[in-house]
Amino acid sequence: MAILYQAEGVKLPSIKKREISNWIKSVAAHYGKKVGDVAYMFCSDDKILEINNQYLQHNYYTDIITFDYTEGDIISGDIFVSLDTVKSNSEEFKTDYTEELHRIIIHGILHLCGIDDKAPGAREHMTECENKALEMLKN
Repeated sequence: MAILYQAEGVKLPSIKKREISNWIKSVAAHYGKKVGDVAYMFCSDDKILEINNQYLQHNYYTDIITFDYTEGDIISGDIFVSLDTVKSNSEEFKTDYTEELHRIIIHGILHLCGIDDKAPGAREHMTECENKALEMLKN
């Protein structure tokens, strides 16, 4: 059981891995889940577009793609994060880059915990859950 942080074609962001991993475990526990194997792959817009095309048949850029391998209460998955889009999101929403990166990191975990953001009204619920999780990181 491990949380891995890797990069492909980009520099691995300077995150405090131990602190982030403990935070991820706390957020998962908040939803009654335990963390199994979770792999983060930080990449470029080009790579995430390739993944989106190949595996989801979507021809657009996105900030995150989560492949969910959760079984029961043990969350596991591969989470691809486009650092290019995280940067442009932080500029668009006038947020700190590190905070936006943390938001996206936890967004994938929230998906693995069963929180949806596609159904009507679900996006607002996801944002609320992200905000609560970000508060947990600050404390």
